[in-house]
Amino acid sequence: MKILGIETSCDDTGVALYDDQFGLLFNEKISQSIHNKYGGIVPEIAAREHLLNIIKLVNVILNKKNINKKHISAIAYTAGPGLVGSLLIGSSFSISLAYSLNIPTIPINHMEAHLLSVMLEDQCPIFPFLTLLVSGKHTQLIYAKKIGIYYLLGESLDDSAGEAFDKISKKLGLRYPGGPEISKISKFGVFNKYFFPRPMLHSKNLNFSFSGLKTSVSNFIDQFSFLSFQNKADISNAFENAIIDVLVSKCEKAIIQNNLNRLVVAGGVSSNFLLRKKLKIMLSKYNGRVFFPRNEFCTDNGAMIAYTGFLKLHSKIYKSNLNIKVYPKWNIYK
Repeated sequence: MKILGIETSCDDTGVALYDDQFGLLFNEKISQSIHNKYGGIVPEIAAREHLLNIIKLVNVILNKKNINKKHISAIAYTAGPGLVGSLLIGSSFSISLAYSLNIPTIPINHMEAHLLSVMLEDQCPIFPFLTLLVSGKHTQLIYAKKIGIYYLLGESLDDSAGEAFDKISKKLGLRYPGGPEISKISKFGVFNKYFFPRPMLHSKNLNFSFSGLKTSVSNFIDQFSFLSFQNKADISNAFENAIIDVLVSKCEKAIIQNNLNRLVVAGGVSSNFLLRKKLKIMLSKYNGRVFFPRNEFCTDNGAMIAYTGFLKLHSKIYKSNLNIKVYPKWNIYK
């Protein structure tokens, strides 16, 4: 089976081809740098860019990679959550192409795809396991019992970790997306030069809240009439450590409460070096292990969509039809 994966949930257009015998044959994406000057995603522009990029990438598979489209067994596409315009481009393209080839379509929740992206690695966890999903719009702790059966343990009550990174990055005059930019400059910061609050760090539940931290850092930045590079580095260092401390602490609580020491970390923020380092140290106390997808699978990508589509096709847990439906606020948990 060859599964074509289409990802268009936000601003990255991802296309991949997964083969049940040979694994991942193709995985490419085009990121929309046009949004940098706006400091965030402009939904209408994102949708229009997807329309151009998706055709380019699929043509690369069919032409340069010499793949016969008649050999494609099914098309998996992101149906949610995400920006409704971007999702509609991907779904309408996928369903139209599937109709012309007379093959099934598999709508995919791209947060579930993030959760399962670690399965593309040679070493992956067995079910059940805990998952920390940290992306631009989501911060969630999930108990993954088996494919398709997930339970929400905790989530952000306001801003996600990714949103907090983006907003403080913009406040510091750094580029979008904020997470990688803050991580880069924080390496030059003086550790503990500043200290910011760790919201809900000592609460018994597994929920998150980053709005107050964002406001605290933003107000602190406003005290400066001029921000030098070192000021920005010191603030970034303190801010990054505050977010990471909260994420690690909540993961540790989840491990203790659920008596389960296998942890998967997925989503864009999962590529953060400091987060990976501190989680590995924490898991070692419980003789546990943390699993990360490689960096190219942390951000939105077609590979995770194609692979999740393969799993659902193989297990026959999908519903194929030609209705163009998207779910901007689609949850994966029960």
